[in-house]
Amino acid sequence: MPFSPSTKYRPFPPVVLPDRQWPDRVHTRAPIWCSVDLRDGNQALAQPMSVEEKLEYFELLVATGFKQIEIGFPSASQIEFDFCRRLIEENRVPSDVSLQILCQCREDLIVRSLEALRGAKNIIFHLYNSTSPKQREYVFGASRDDIKAIAMRGISWLKQHMTPLVAAGSRIRLEYSPESFTSTELDFALEICEAVTDVWQPTADNKIILNLPATVEYTTPNVHADQIEWMCRHLTRRPLTEVSLHTHNDRGTGVAATELGLLAGADRVEGTLFGNGERTGNLDIVTVALNLHTHGIETGLDFSNLTHVREVYERTTRMEVPPRQPYAGDLVFTAFSGSHQDAIKKSWPHQKPGHPWDVIYIPIDPADIGRTYKAIIRINSQSGKGGVAYILETEFGYQLPKLMHKEIGKVVNDLADRSGTELSPAEIHAAFQHEYLERPAPALTLREFRTTERGAQVTCEAELLAGGAPLPLLFTGTGNGPIDAFVRGLAATGQVPAFDVQSYNEHSLGSGAEARAVSYIQIKLADGRTLFGAGVDTNIEVASIRAIVSALNRALA
Repeated sequence: MPFSPSTKYRPFPPVVLPDRQWPDRVHTRAPIWCSVDLRDGNQALAQPMSVEEKLEYFELLVATGFKQIEIGFPSASQIEFDFCRRLIEENRVPSDVSLQILCQCREDLIVRSLEALRGAKNIIFHLYNSTSPKQREYVFGASRDDIKAIAMRGISWLKQHMTPLVAAGSRIRLEYSPESFTSTELDFALEICEAVTDVWQPTADNKIILNLPATVEYTTPNVHADQIEWMCRHLTRRPLTEVSLHTHNDRGTGVAATELGLLAGADRVEGTLFGNGERTGNLDIVTVALNLHTHGIETGLDFSNLTHVREVYERTTRMEVPPRQPYAGDLVFTAFSGSHQDAIKKSWPHQKPGHPWDVIYIPIDPADIGRTYKAIIRINSQSGKGGVAYILETEFGYQLPKLMHKEIGKVVNDLADRSGTELSPAEIHAAFQHEYLERPAPALTLREFRTTERGAQVTCEAELLAGGAPLPLLFTGTGNGPIDAFVRGLAATGQVPAFDVQSYNEHSLGSGAEARAVSYIQIKLADGRTLFGAGVDTNIEVASIRAIVSALNRALA
């Protein structure tokens, strides 16, 4: 920077709260959730949603489990008004869902908003006015008393004009926001909230919602928590109040500020799916809810098909969920790092049904949110041998012996280095086949292999086609089994380097009538080198012989 920031910016003042309680608390229950996607989120879109898109989005929010949904600012435009009317007139609002609308503290706007809400069963009428010192000075040129009077008049007008709706059966709750709460002096925020509560007169059956928004995120999450705890401790009618949070993400800590605000005593959270909102966005409700889920807390929100939620969100908002977005991004369950891949692969078999989730590097079971396990390990030049083995096993069924992982890992990493990009599972499979199963000429090729048994001895007849040789290599051998017989007979020809078989593994590949066998054999050459080969055949004996030929081909290459 060409200047010192201390000459241009000031530190945010701390809250004097020496006996703060929130650091010693733990989350034990989920908050009341309120989606503001259709108001706060929608107004932040370059191209706001159409009415039809809003209707689809509303249905998504209901299906997800939201019981409080802020649908817009019906006094601000005809589109917002008409959307509210369609929800009510077309009976789209379940009886346990509250419609929340936003309105400034102006009588004409309150009247217009109530017109839009006629016939709604459950209403949260959200009134707000700006309270911070700079808003008072720069925007309104008003004193504290002037700002407080605006809020109190707004509540009085609402009580006066809502009478017909209440008489017709609507249940109306008040939500009040001292906008820019976190940059308002705490004593004044308390004063105006108490004054509003005095006018509204909440009851145990109809609590007031005091929403304390971080309209702009100016400070660290711990200071936000101090502000919330201070308010919760000083409100005189706290049992009749739901304290609500509405964090933005200007410093990138909106989720943390909300989580600490809940520890500080808040009851309710406003936010949007995936954090869409003004500037850097609103609170990401998906992240907060799934964070609680991973601590064993029932959230009341259903993200078991998060891919579908994301699809509707991206289509209707024309926004994209980034690949590293917590829980929902394409890459959030993906490990490219070799050490991470190895830890995942080793911890996965220890995960038992009915036991707590404990897979290294994967904090939530992808199946909980409708994701598959296929994308957990992906391969590039930074990946390790364990990741390659994982792909070959989970995608194609090859259970490579551990000592073979290093060999195939190097083959695939060399390929990734040459390509300079991520390798797909198909490319990894092709590299495995090329290296072990389908080596091109001038390789040895097994043409025939037959065995006969006499007592404890096995005799084999084999035919190999050597690349470039005009005639096939025919030989017989006798040993204590098919592999021993083949190795002895081949060695007697003198046509291949001397070797010993070091290890042998096999398993079925697939199931049912179409199942094949795959064998892995490690050989050791006279110069001390060891190499693996692999072979596949419907006959397990032939598969093992193909594996020996595969290892020899790699030695000769």
